[in-house]
Amino acid sequence: MTDALTRDAFLDGRVMAWQPRQGYRAATDPVLLAASVPARAGQSVLDLGCGVGVAALCLHARVPGLSLTGVEIQPAYAELARRNAAENMAAMTVVEADLTDLPADLRARSFDHVIANPPYYAPDGPEARDKGRDRALREETPLAAWLEIALRRCRDGGHVTVIHLTERLSEMLSAFAGRASCRVLPLTARAQRPARRVIVQARKGARAPLVLLPPLIIHEGATHPGDGEFFTDPVRRVMRQAGALDLAEMARA
Repeated sequence: MTDALTRDAFLDGRVMAWQPRQGYRAATDPVLLAASVPARAGQSVLDLGCGVGVAALCLHARVPGLSLTGVEIQPAYAELARRNAAENMAAMTVVEADLTDLPADLRARSFDHVIANPPYYAPDGPEARDKGRDRALREETPLAAWLEIALRRCRDGGHVTVIHLTERLSEMLSAFAGRASCRVLPLTARAQRPARRVIVQARKGARAPLVLLPPLIIHEGATHPGDGEFFTDPVRRVMRQAGALDLAEMARA
């Protein structure tokens, strides 16, 4: 079984996570998602579709003392999330369930923060060779359902933070309209390129106007001249120093 896994470092080794060698593998998205959550010690966090737990564990590394709950539909990934939580000394409960059919005790709870990195692939898109990867990345449950469930599980005044494709932004804003105020952080691979992904942060029950933030540029330069990572300074602080992406501070700048 160990041969089928890799143990990968995130946040310069502050988080170590077992992942399938051939299945869905966390990369930068869950790290950026975790960095954008305005959590404080003592608060509760629900990670919908937590995979092997990388987003929640990166958040735990930056903000110790959180109460973490993850929901994951795939048994193997849920088990890896439990293993990773234990090895990273995080108080994280992982529930194996379909997010549209959560256990009653979870449906009765509300959380200070709900986070999600929903699947990007269209339901009718090409099938990935690895079934676990395919299920992790293919949209079976509509995005609107993800956001509805996230809002229901979020307490009034709490935050829902989601990373997804820019082309789905209008759907996300429609789901939150009249129910939450939103900040949107576009993510672009390089300067002068379109933003392919966005982080949307919704504060439940707030009525502030929509805030569209300046794009976060991930990489320096027009191309990669070699095998280095070439992150911009703000992204390097996130990836290597467990820094935060403070969307509220960005909005005030």
